[in-house]
Amino acid sequence: MDQEIGGSSSGSWVNPRGGYKPLLLLAYQSYGVVYGDLSTSPLYVYKSIFSGRMREFRDKETIYGALSLIFWTFTLIPLIKYVFIVLSANDNGEGGTFALYSLLCRHARFSLIPNLQAADEEVSTYYSNGTSFSNQPPSPFRRFLEKHKRLRTVLLLVVLFGACMVIGDGVLTPAISVLSAISGLKVRAKGLSDGVVVVISCIVLVGLFALQHWGTQKVAVMFAPVVILWLLCIGIIGLFNIIHWEPGVYRAINPYYISRFFSKTGVAGWISLGGVLLSITGTEAMFADLGHFTSTSIRLAFVALVYPCLILQYMGQAAYLIKNVDDVPTLFYESIPHAVFWPVFVVATLAAIVASQAVISATFSIVMQCHSLGCFPRIKVVHTSRWIYGQVYIPEINWILMLLCLAVTVGFQDTTDIGHAYGVACIVVMFITTWLMALVIVFVWRWSVWLALLVLVVFGSVEGLYLSSSVVKLPQGGWVPVALSLFFVSVMFVWHYGLRRRYQFDVQNKVPMKWILNLGPSLGIVRVPGIGLMYTELVSGVPAIFSHFVTNLPAFHQVLVFVCVKAVPVPHVPLEERYLVGRVGPRAFRMYRCIIRHGYKDLPREEDDFENQITLSIAEFIQMEVDAGSPVGEEDGRMAVIGPGGARLAVRPVEDGGGRRRKVRFELPELPGEDPQVREELEALVEAKHAGVAYVIGHSYVKARKNSSFLKKFAIDVAYSFLRKNCRGPAVALNIPHISLIEVGMVYYV
Repeated sequence: MDQEIGGSSSGSWVNPRGGYKPLLLLAYQSYGVVYGDLSTSPLYVYKSIFSGRMREFRDKETIYGALSLIFWTFTLIPLIKYVFIVLSANDNGEGGTFALYSLLCRHARFSLIPNLQAADEEVSTYYSNGTSFSNQPPSPFRRFLEKHKRLRTVLLLVVLFGACMVIGDGVLTPAISVLSAISGLKVRAKGLSDGVVVVISCIVLVGLFALQHWGTQKVAVMFAPVVILWLLCIGIIGLFNIIHWEPGVYRAINPYYISRFFSKTGVAGWISLGGVLLSITGTEAMFADLGHFTSTSIRLAFVALVYPCLILQYMGQAAYLIKNVDDVPTLFYESIPHAVFWPVFVVATLAAIVASQAVISATFSIVMQCHSLGCFPRIKVVHTSRWIYGQVYIPEINWILMLLCLAVTVGFQDTTDIGHAYGVACIVVMFITTWLMALVIVFVWRWSVWLALLVLVVFGSVEGLYLSSSVVKLPQGGWVPVALSLFFVSVMFVWHYGLRRRYQFDVQNKVPMKWILNLGPSLGIVRVPGIGLMYTELVSGVPAIFSHFVTNLPAFHQVLVFVCVKAVPVPHVPLEERYLVGRVGPRAFRMYRCIIRHGYKDLPREEDDFENQITLSIAEFIQMEVDAGSPVGEEDGRMAVIGPGGARLAVRPVEDGGGRRRKVRFELPELPGEDPQVREELEALVEAKHAGVAYVIGHSYVKARKNSSFLKKFAIDVAYSFLRKNCRGPAVALNIPHISLIEVGMVYYV
């Protein structure tokens, strides 16, 4: 199948024996995806630092202090924290806030939706590198967190808030990057008004979002060369400015100048930390976009080119500023030698577009992960690449981002105010990552709690200082990402809460096995030809929708399969571990259970392959029972992991006349000494498949009980109902053909 090409994690892209060439190739490609945002920060950092009351402090010692702050912040957070520590906490090659959360959920019962069930065992063992969760004695701290549901709810809200701040980055990064690049026109066209710059920026932004449906792969051909050229340009220009204006600027590396900076500027200097923070915006992309590369390639790219070029550029701007203190508003473009201004302006504009593209793509990926883990309403997700995981396009989110981005650009019209908002979004994500890393150190790596506290103290104190400075900027634009994040968190949490309450209703009202065993004689059930796929959230037991169905219509299909599409807290589930099959009731009932597990970055199924794979998996399960010598799951117990083999049935392609859909016909070969009961069951399965497949899903109405609190009634009856009515239906989300769909009305009182 197409979705398996490329491996189950990014680590499989590089052959360890292939030498340095694959590593260098991935490092080269990472420039265009990971470092666009971080590398365009010099466009606006010093302008943000020396704004407001800091305009009074433009002497040499203060500029040295600002440069020292930039140098040590850039060294401590991106280099030490992310390159050497955070990149090691990847989830089988995947990074980001949800990757850390999935690691924690897999090693402890932190998830509010049940995980670590029997249906998760094989995948959980596979993805924890052979370390079984059940074999690890729980620590008192872990037992404390698992026991208190409110703490797990707080953890989920924190993770969702961090994810929503990344969505805020998707709004603010294009606005500040493109507006900063286009504002360079005012250096050469002195009479150009701010309104014209905003209009040009909006045109560029509309074009950028209009191209998203082509996918990252098709528009990313020139990304890496653009960013590399940009980094070389700013590095060389920075070195030129150091030599030409202030060769001794390197002395600012001394932390002494930081103390002098704060002693001289006081509160104004503390407030200006929001501008210093902009020098590391985009750092989170090194971790969030890890799924496309490897940690080694990202580290190599950062150390080899990104770090030295950006440090040289910040030093060069400081050297120029010491001799030209009045050029702060357009410092970057003023510091460019006149002979190369226009080429650098073109490269800067292209680099701003690349930075915007990378963050927009990361936003799509975050929303897809939220959707896969049941934290976002059902939306249309278009996979733009058949070869690379995570390259997706979400039309609704794309146009929402475009409208919000245009509103921010037109509303603020100045990169300083947008920078305030941008800094708040970035530092919140970094701060949340630090806290999650501390939990990972304790629960996943199983290191000392004191080491986790050390990480919290060192990085948390620095980021807390920047966060305190950013909070002051809330009235000046910092409220924008907070408001956006709170809105998206409310949507996500209400949707997640509704799903969780529906699941609890299913668990409490599932049909007992005794009812199944007495099914035939009591109701006179009629079995009709074909396979019935009845969708349910349950991984064990029979859902209430089945009893509701047969009570009102006492007939169901010759072969009935209870299908559960289950999200597992891992990035990808290999095809050989994706299907779990078991039997429901006695063999004569021809009733089975099939659990399809998928990770939060897996591609959706194709309906034809899905139906065929279900049939092959059940056939393989039937044969496995015989080989095992005893029935598996006779009384709805153990499940068997079924690989993609299906060797028991022969598959023959059949032309459908139009050539639009691939058809296959199953054939059952003769085997000497075959068990007659197995032969009969397989023949019934093949006959049912050729008769057709019907999909049975519940058309549910979720309502709060009459004695529920006002808050719960509002969340369920108003907010959740509104989201369900205005999102994609389950049949569309599950890619179910309407011609084969049967909907059963159900009312859930939660």
